[in-house]
Amino acid sequence: MKASSLKNIFNEFDHKCNYIGHSELNSGHINDTFLVNTEEDKSYIVQRINHTIFKDVPGLVNNKVLTSKHLKSKFSNIPDEELSQKVLSFVKVQNSSSYYLKKDGNYWNVMVFINNSITHEIVKDKEIAYEGGKLLGEFLNGTSDFDSSQLIDVIPNFHDMSFRFKQYASALQSASKERLFKAAKYTKLVASLKEEMHILQELKESGEIPTRVTHNDTKISNSLFDKNNKGICMIDTDTVMPGIIHYDFGDAIRTICNTAAEDEKDLSKVEFNLDYYKAYEKGFLEKTKDTLSEIGLKHLPLAAKTMIFIMALRFLTDYLNNDIYYKTNYSEHNLDRAKNQFKLIKSFTNQINKNK
Repeated sequence: MKASSLKNIFNEFDHKCNYIGHSELNSGHINDTFLVNTEEDKSYIVQRINHTIFKDVPGLVNNKVLTSKHLKSKFSNIPDEELSQKVLSFVKVQNSSSYYLKKDGNYWNVMVFINNSITHEIVKDKEIAYEGGKLLGEFLNGTSDFDSSQLIDVIPNFHDMSFRFKQYASALQSASKERLFKAAKYTKLVASLKEEMHILQELKESGEIPTRVTHNDTKISNSLFDKNNKGICMIDTDTVMPGIIHYDFGDAIRTICNTAAEDEKDLSKVEFNLDYYKAYEKGFLEKTKDTLSEIGLKHLPLAAKTMIFIMALRFLTDYLNNDIYYKTNYSEHNLDRAKNQFKLIKSFTNQINKNK
């Protein structure tokens, strides 16, 4: 993006700084994100929010701002300058809105950059897993008393298992005979797991597991660390909305505990890393155990299995739909992704059962 264009967008916000230059950050797949440097030696994150993916951008930004305000309220004795290096801080535009709507229809928001921070794309040791678990636990603990009804559903039905099964049933009806044949082993697996995979949703709907503020994109790259690999805060809060903590915990486990890439075709390489699971769970429970019910604690392992399954189901559904959602590099790409996740479920189940 041209420097003059981004400078003009940046200057719509009330940061009281002078733009020097910017660089693009390639950390996400949906939004465009830039790091802006200023004469005042302060840096900012400038982000274009993809309004073709997110249908209610003002609501999304409001979710992020309200959540950060609530987290900041937990540190009332810390000066704003210092607090902006511990919690995501959003800069308002000149008219006091938290986003800027450009004439071309694009939405922008600005955050204070947290200095001397790093992210990890993958987990390479138990310490990172442990710190990541603590970070998510701190986020959920800090928002446990925040009324989630103030937030919109950024992505309706995102982790709704019944909704995903409806999509899957529709795909079964329209799939080609060839793809049904190639997926037959896995459609049988889906049928055998269907009842178990609805347990968390049923507990949520009955109120036995409470709906609360959740992050909903808890891969390790959305945990921010300092240079000593100690956790700072959770980032990328575009998907903050009402949910249950099991979705957050389970999705984090799914993404950090696979010993192979998500589309690895050699399934002998796909195993569940139990050491990383234990380390992440340890950090997570240090921060959340006192706020979790007995039934909530009991179902944490099922959360991991459920979130692995929901991705397997989504990949399989897309394969049966002739690859209309996920980008693919070859005809069996989504089926290989589904096979990968089903192997991860098998490995997870075996190791958890052995460890009981």
